[in-house]
Amino acid sequence: MATEFKLPELGEGVSAGTVATLLVAVGDTVAANTSIIEIETDKAVAEIPIPFGGKVTEIRVKVGDSVSVGQVILVAEASDAAAPAPAAAAPEPAKAPAPAPAAKAAAPAPAPAAKASAPAAAPAKATGGRVLASPSVRKLARNLGVQLQDVPTSDPSGRVTAQDVEAFASNSGATPPAPSHEAAPASAPGTTPVPVHVGVPAVTGTMDDDRWGKVVRDGMSGVRKKTAAHMTHCWTTIPHVTHFDKADITALEQIRKQYAPGIKAEGGSLTVTVFLMKVITEALRRFPKFNASIDMESEEVILKQYYNIGIAVETPAGLMVPGIRDVDKKSLQELAQELPLIAKKARDRKLTLDDMSGTTFTISNLGGLGGTGFTPIINSPEVAILGVSRSAVEGVFQNGQLAARTMLPLSLSYDHRLIDGADAARFMRWVAEALENPWKLILEA
Repeated sequence: MATEFKLPELGEGVSAGTVATLLVAVGDTVAANTSIIEIETDKAVAEIPIPFGGKVTEIRVKVGDSVSVGQVILVAEASDAAAPAPAAAAPEPAKAPAPAPAAKAAAPAPAPAAKASAPAAAPAKATGGRVLASPSVRKLARNLGVQLQDVPTSDPSGRVTAQDVEAFASNSGATPPAPSHEAAPASAPGTTPVPVHVGVPAVTGTMDDDRWGKVVRDGMSGVRKKTAAHMTHCWTTIPHVTHFDKADITALEQIRKQYAPGIKAEGGSLTVTVFLMKVITEALRRFPKFNASIDMESEEVILKQYYNIGIAVETPAGLMVPGIRDVDKKSLQELAQELPLIAKKARDRKLTLDDMSGTTFTISNLGGLGGTGFTPIINSPEVAILGVSRSAVEGVFQNGQLAARTMLPLSLSYDHRLIDGADAARFMRWVAEALENPWKLILEA
């Protein structure tokens, strides 16, 4: 029986999204709860599973389309929804290595093992000209630059597994395709494809002319559109003021370098941002107006009793701000392990809507790129954001003598409707002094 699959609810306040990737094609047979499409919203890219199994007979959307909740995505000849096909269920546990080629690099051992266990493997069989493989395996093959029809498999049915793809990629030296922030549409008649230059982000637009010469028209990605709209809202509705200060992190750096190797061995990364998260959380406890939002309709200040710190992360799709929840309840070691995971999740486009919601204060650290200061835009509905620039060794007078100290530039943008200049100065001084005396902070926290 032909059954329509409609876009389900995406999350609170999210009514639509953009088709980022189609994970199935007409003619594919899918099992219940298999991801069939990736939807990009202003907060994240989410894989959407189909609740029933069957054969795909029609797909009613394409990459780049804007789709609303309740809109028909595809039509399938439904099979028994309660019992997914056994052949399709087998590869599902192998979805973990699919997000990025890094998974292959982190665990190279399986590749030779797969080859050794199947010396007589033959190229994958195809049904109707299409290789048997689950959507997650097809996605893995695309990420690794592998053609599925070339992959040998030992499965009697001819189905290609994730292990088959990884083994083939490892042995053939397949090169992943160049990353692109948007699927490239076919060039319109009379236009010229845009050349790609090394070190320059991929451009998916087309060449055109204006009055002065050649230009490139490049459509915004879904994330960039939403970022532009959100930043415009934040800048035009919040009266921004930015307060600048510096913190002497000489002692902090000594502690960080002393304990970083041990935390790295446990899978974490003890960065300055990790210390900042803890310091900011303690500051928010002492200065509760900075951990708040404003409801102008009811003319109320909403003081948050939880501490979820947003971390600005640069990704190929644009800036994203996932949150670390309950920072006040976590140790430095826990934060050092969680922060790299959420950052990788952002870069791999695997953030959920929950990952991007509920933050109460944001940190934007540009220290790895350089600069001596900047004015970050507040992430509404928050009322403040901390900008961090590159630390540098400077000559500082202490007790009448010049000493070399590692100084960290800080920039605090705050909402002047709620926070006054004196409040910001006190907040920043507390933060700077906590960074300058890290053992005191650790003991008190």
